[in-house]
Amino acid sequence: MKTFKLMGHEIIEKIKEREIKIEEIIQLYLERIEKTDKLLHSYTHLSKESALEKARSFDRALNEGKSIGKLYGSPLSIKGCICVKDSPTTCGSKILEGYRPPYNATVLERLVEKEGAICIGRTNMDEFAMGGSTENSCYGPTKNPWDLECVPGGSSGGSGACIAAGQSIFALGSDTGGSVRSPAAYCGIVGLKPTYGRVSRYGLVSYANSLEQIGPMARCVRDCALLLEIMAGYDELDSTTVNEKVDAYTESLNNSIENKVLGVPKEFFGEGINNEVKDSVNKSIDILQGLGAKTIEVSFPHLEYTIPTYYLIAMSEASSNLARFDGLRYGKMSENLTGDVFEVFSRTRGEKFGAEVRRRIMLGSYALSAGYYDMFYIKALKVRTLIKNDFQEAYKKCDAIVCPTMPTTAFKIGELVDDPLQMYMMDVLTCPVNLAGLTALSIPCGFDGNGLPIGFQIIGNYFDEKGILNIGYLLEQELQIYKKIAPLNEGN
Repeated sequence: MKTFKLMGHEIIEKIKEREIKIEEIIQLYLERIEKTDKLLHSYTHLSKESALEKARSFDRALNEGKSIGKLYGSPLSIKGCICVKDSPTTCGSKILEGYRPPYNATVLERLVEKEGAICIGRTNMDEFAMGGSTENSCYGPTKNPWDLECVPGGSSGGSGACIAAGQSIFALGSDTGGSVRSPAAYCGIVGLKPTYGRVSRYGLVSYANSLEQIGPMARCVRDCALLLEIMAGYDELDSTTVNEKVDAYTESLNNSIENKVLGVPKEFFGEGINNEVKDSVNKSIDILQGLGAKTIEVSFPHLEYTIPTYYLIAMSEASSNLARFDGLRYGKMSENLTGDVFEVFSRTRGEKFGAEVRRRIMLGSYALSAGYYDMFYIKALKVRTLIKNDFQEAYKKCDAIVCPTMPTTAFKIGELVDDPLQMYMMDVLTCPVNLAGLTALSIPCGFDGNGLPIGFQIIGNYFDEKGILNIGYLLEQELQIYKKIAPLNEGN
């Protein structure tokens, strides 16, 4: 059986029908990782023994007629900034080397403890989720399964690459400014950024509290919808979650989009957007029109301020959040303990934080400092409101917004690593969603001339995950790209 060509929900059906044992599935994926991860470097830690032990216990339970949950022992890979009890949670940073949380994140409690997924490992990421290429990891970069010379996107690049390479069925990432959708676009998979407050952030190591959300990643829309059904909902441990009804997302995927109005933002197709990306996205819009949807042009006059606004807010929040990592409260202290406590703290942070993290902490601290707080941070919050208002004006005329996910396809490893400003500009189409707190889905819609995937982004209004999953599912069924396997998988 060519397991790696099956979708998650298809494998679950085979397990339910007892066509294959859970232990066999887990063993197959662990072997797949062992075979391919020397090339990709998707993982930083594998939970091989505990995963196999859990699989055997689930098989025994099924043989006894017991329920084990909706996910039936499916392999799940977790980004390194989401807490898994007794599992290394390092956020791709030297400062958290050896840290093992004494508790699970809420999403793990729901997916693993309640509904029977099996955590098989931790995926590589940009240090503290700061980056868009997974090059800023203390473990080294992850590579793109479609072209090993290219980045997989970031900061959830390990999660994106492991799905595209057939190393896992499901994965979790976190999205602060596009960190689920960027790897989804570059790796040719599906990634969802939920509405802010839709999914609990309890157990997510904070980078920028007001922007980030944990999101599901998989090879198809149905699998993402299934994960979201389980993950979503109010959590008393997270005051930012909203007590909003969770829809049955998997049951609403085949609804008609007849007369749905899709907004096409002219600014999202402007200068800097690759022509092959534009053409592929426009063809997908034509397909949606053929399914009965109507399109109108909408405008985002404040889009040009997105990048400075996002990075001022994100870096300011990061400078505050990362203050706890000093080697005493959290983190591994410098071996050189000479000098007073402030010198030891400074030395620890200088040695253990990478260049990008130090850069963002310094810029954030500067923006929050006396004399500059009003000039930078408060002004950024005001512009954030203007960006939110742009979206709400658009939603008065349309049901969802469609556009590219990323302005280009995946770039070469090392190409932008010394040009942080150019790297930041790659987030111009994803950051507005986080600033506004909206939901967005990225699905593959084509390939460029080099065979690299192109991402199609569907942005929904608050808590309209059902609507964008429905649109994405119908487009996916027309395109059939989700069935294509990255070259690394051929022959399996």
